[in-house]
Amino acid sequence: MSKVTLHTLFTRKQAGEKFAVLTAYDACFAKQISDAGVEVLLVGDSLGMVLQGNDSTLPVSVEQVAYHTAAVRAGSQNAMIMADMPFMSYGTPHRQWKAQPH
Repeated sequence: MSKVTLHTLFTRKQAGEKFAVLTAYDACFAKQISDAGVEVLLVGDSLGMVLQGNDSTLPVSVEQVAYHTAAVRAGSQNAMIMADMPFMSYGTPHRQWKAQPH
């Protein structure tokens, strides 16, 4: 599979073609999913519940999403990587966000 870009997805949409988006949190899953032909990999703040065992996504920090995004990128060189912004991380540009203890 060649590198997926916004242009790739836009061209497919214009042609009426569909593409797949699946969630990945680490290099191993990212490699398996992208090798199967999935075009877009999502690193979701759902990692708080799926990987960390939290009751919600609220404790997830930008730093944690960035860490998992880097791991997913390491596992997939061609898929487009899309990452969530954790809840309230975008609300105030002046606030400094730090990893929250569990």
